[in-house]
Amino acid sequence: MAPPSGSPSGPDPSQVLGRVTLVTGPEEFMAERTVQSVRAAVRKADPEAEFSETAAGDLTMATLGELAAPSLFSSTRCVVVRSFEDLPEESVDGLLDYAAGPAEDVALVLVHGGGQKGSGVLTKLRKVNAVTEVKSVALKSSEFPGFVVSELRSLKVRIDGEAASFLVQAVGQDLRSLSAACSQLAGDFAGQPITIAMVKTYFGGRAEAKSFAVADHAISGQAAKALEELRWALERGTAPVLITSAVAGGLRSLARYKAAPRGMRETDLMREIGVPQWKLRTLRDQSKGWDDGGLARAIRLVAAADAEIKGKAHDAAYALEKLVLEIVRARPAR
Repeated sequence: MAPPSGSPSGPDPSQVLGRVTLVTGPEEFMAERTVQSVRAAVRKADPEAEFSETAAGDLTMATLGELAAPSLFSSTRCVVVRSFEDLPEESVDGLLDYAAGPAEDVALVLVHGGGQKGSGVLTKLRKVNAVTEVKSVALKSSEFPGFVVSELRSLKVRIDGEAASFLVQAVGQDLRSLSAACSQLAGDFAGQPITIAMVKTYFGGRAEAKSFAVADHAISGQAAKALEELRWALERGTAPVLITSAVAGGLRSLARYKAAPRGMRETDLMREIGVPQWKLRTLRDQSKGWDDGGLARAIRLVAAADAEIKGKAHDAAYALEKLVLEIVRARPAR
């Protein structure tokens, strides 16, 4: 029943009424999207449907019966039970009995935040025919551009992979923020394919994006461009720790790329390193200018600079400019 990541329309009413939707996993944004999709399906079936929520810790069979009972206004109901991992032990058997034969005009949603607590009842629920599980799994770093592509596709807008990856770098790996950014782009560029130039127009000045730009230029040996981006970022309030973090991340990805077995398929290599396709191309170009000794020196330099800007250095800007130049010097000439 899982709706697409970007789909606001949700499932068909027949998939949720008279059934139990079990939402599991730590990704709150995706879990809440599933809850809203169930509500939308119930509302589609009956505009007068009633909606209620409760915390699992407060749930007894008496309260569930009250929540699911038809009212004077509508027999169709949607009941959401939050923090299902806190369900009292004495309520487990009654809930399992209900799940085995749910009321046909009721959509029951159980939201479990992940982890081992309550895993026993989850195992039992998964065996019940009337239960549909939707997993809200936390995304890997390499999967966020795909989320952007899917989000915009649901809004009937196309975006290329490089632009999607840049948006993730600029906005960060928060799904709510990414979803809002996609909505903004879709609203302003309706019907047009989204390019990296469009994304940069709106989000190119974000701190995270500038930090990655500094890192990429330094690791590529382009000292002048790296220093220009660094000064621009610092003048606009980018935290120095974001820059050392971006450089460290870029070097770690490069080290993983160089250590990967040769001859791997591109998709396997992307999975192995944890980067999108466009970043793989960048790493391939950067790798031509580095050997193992230079990479090791560069990683030590970043660690030292990070310690300096976190308290040892009187001038963080100077420490970062020195880092950029030392990173470029640590890169053997090619």
